Amino acid sequence: MTDISGIDEKGLEDILSEPTTATGKAVATLNGDIVVLGAGGKMGPTLAMMLKKVSEGKDIYAVSRFSDKEVKTRIKKAGIKTIETDLLDESSYSQLPKVKNVFYLAGMKFGTSGNQPLTWALNSFLPGLIARYYKNSRIVVFSTGNVYPLVDIQGGGAREDTIPEPVGEYAQSCLGRERMFAYFSQLYKTPVTIVRLNYANEPRYGIIVDLTLKILNDEPIDLTMGAVNLIWQRDANDYIIQAISLAKSLPVILNVTGQDTVPIRQLAEQIGNELGKEPNFVSQEAQTALLSNASYCFSKFGHPKTTLEEMVSMIVKWVTSGKKVLNKPTKYDIRDGKF
Repeated sequence: MTDISGIDEKGLEDILSEPTTATGKAVATLNGDIVVLGAGGKMGPTLAMMLKKVSEGKDIYAVSRFSDKEVKTRIKKAGIKTIETDLLDESSYSQLPKVKNVFYLAGMKFGTSGNQPLTWALNSFLPGLIARYYKNSRIVVFSTGNVYPLVDIQGGGAREDTIPEPVGEYAQSCLGRERMFAYFSQLYKTPVTIVRLNYANEPRYGIIVDLTLKILNDEPIDLTMGAVNLIWQRDANDYIIQAISLAKSLPVILNVTGQDTVPIRQLAEQIGNELGKEPNFVSQEAQTALLSNASYCFSKFGHPKTTLEEMVSMIVKWVTSGKKVLNKPTKYDIRDGKF
């Protein structure tokens, strides 16, 4: 297990961006440079840093509004070229590099219930602009498992061929993102992979951080959403980069998550054991939850390298040491789609 004691955010991001040999081989097959759009969010910095580590002879560009200037600084120090811009502003597209390989991470989730027009603009309109601008590139599109319906907890999770039934405007707009990229992929023969992720975890955010803070603050844990899927962010980055090797027209769908259906009760008790505190549970588990099956991903790229036990231990140690968390709760327990 990786020892994260005594490290700062830069050190943590170095761990989360450590590539596998397979990732290096996947990037080595790519012709041309790489751009990460929406690189200033939760996963963008470490994804861009991982790409930089395996991209000898290639330029890596990170594009974002960069509301957090410290993030921009750390990305630049990693040798990545940064471009600060608002992707909704088409007049700024002259700044965007015309590269052959694109990782699209732009989008909006938090606060969507209060600003639905912006949510749809970012999640459904913007993808059309980008898909057209990069029609001659190979594109990996960052999506979400939220496009799936709630499924039976005992069923192993939604597969890539499960018919989407998004609940709420956030999830609907994310399906809109997928449909826009699919449309332009078909129109221009652009090779695309659409990655449906849930849920990435690292010491600054994620379901494990959410539950750790609830237990520390003696807040009740609602069990209605009784189970989740979890994956360590480094492993997720690994899969997302390798996913570019699958890109086709029409787009390939790829679920990215962990191997197990993890009961919230069990996870909270595991965290409580690390903390020496008892979780406070309310309600009862429903028969359905938002769950994905990543068997296809594992068949292509192998199983995740980081276990649930390792994730819990590392994250609890980080949070209890008082180090920075992002204060971006996953809201995994929301069942009506109103984020």
